[in-house]
Amino acid sequence: MWRSPRSRDRRTVVCIACGESVLREDAREYDKEGNRWDRRDKEFEHLCVDCDDELCHQPRDGLESLVLSIESDGLSQEEFLDRYTDAVTDSATRRDDG
Repeated sequence: MWRSPRSRDRRTVVCIACGESVLREDAREYDKEGNRWDRRDKEFEHLCVDCDDELCHQPRDGLESLVLSIESDGLSQEEFLDRYTDAVTDSATRRDDG
């Protein structure tokens, strides 16, 4: 059954990228685990339409765990990017040799 226009979700959420408050119905769900279709026991973050349009929507399996494994307190952006590049390069080499 179709909802009446008055029953729409009028709550607001905050875009995690820009901090803008937008109506929930106008926001896009963001799932840092990369699988928004698996909704069990999840709390989604939200993006405004403009920020969502700027995202790459390619699969990112394992990205969150990779980032968590290489980041540490006090790490400069350059050090983090060096570690990330090394980790991604090592992973690609293992796949090619596999």
